[in-house]
Amino acid sequence: MSDESSAGQTDYWDDARRPLSSLCFLLPWIVVYEAGVLTVSGEDPDSIRNGADFWMRSALTSAGAEQLLLPLLVLGILVIWHLVGRYPWRLRAGTLLGMLAESLLLATSLLAIGRLHDYAFHWYGRGGELPIPGVHAISAQVTRAVTYVGAGVYEEVLFRLCLIPAAMLVFRMFEFPRGLAAVMAAISTSFLFAVAHHIGPSADAFNLFTFSFRAAAGLFFASIFLMRGFGITVGCHAAYDLLVGVILATGSVGLGEGT
Repeated sequence: MSDESSAGQTDYWDDARRPLSSLCFLLPWIVVYEAGVLTVSGEDPDSIRNGADFWMRSALTSAGAEQLLLPLLVLGILVIWHLVGRYPWRLRAGTLLGMLAESLLLATSLLAIGRLHDYAFHWYGRGGELPIPGVHAISAQVTRAVTYVGAGVYEEVLFRLCLIPAAMLVFRMFEFPRGLAAVMAAISTSFLFAVAHHIGPSADAFNLFTFSFRAAAGLFFASIFLMRGFGITVGCHAAYDLLVGVILATGSVGLGEGT
């Protein structure tokens, strides 16, 4: 392998983790979701927003700000992160394509983990496959797809982009070593990720099978966030939800609507 080829591969692994790459990779997901909500929701956009999106927009409203500021705030966080880190203003199309490929590969890996989780529960006689009903109407498929894209974006914004650094800071304040603080942050936020799906008027009834899988999925996403960056984490989450909730939609193990 030539030095030039080796350097190109090294650049990809570094570039994919950078805030600028995450911003450019995230932008189409946000545009699709925000445009989709306005198109298919009619006069009640909150009816198809996932929990994390709704909570953050409600917090903005309570603070006297406009709900539409949320996507701009998310992009602004990435811009500030890029500026503070003094990363180069360099972006290659190959990096974005590689991030998409990684997202799809990781989403497929999570699907396999879900299957193993399902088999393990059946092996011990607990059962509990998570049914995702088939969707036949085109409009219903579009609505479901928009919801899943929103889950991929805003759940990752809340639980990974915001909560993991905050949790790491708390653990560091208690003098945890940096590596252990990252592990504890990943575990604690994954637990919160699972708990969040059982809170609120439209929450799922508690079930050990679904709770344990969501906690495992949260840890999977947290690991991707820490090792491969925010953009790929969003892509993996959205791709997984679209895969099991729209493309397959035949009773596969999934995180559930609005995850």
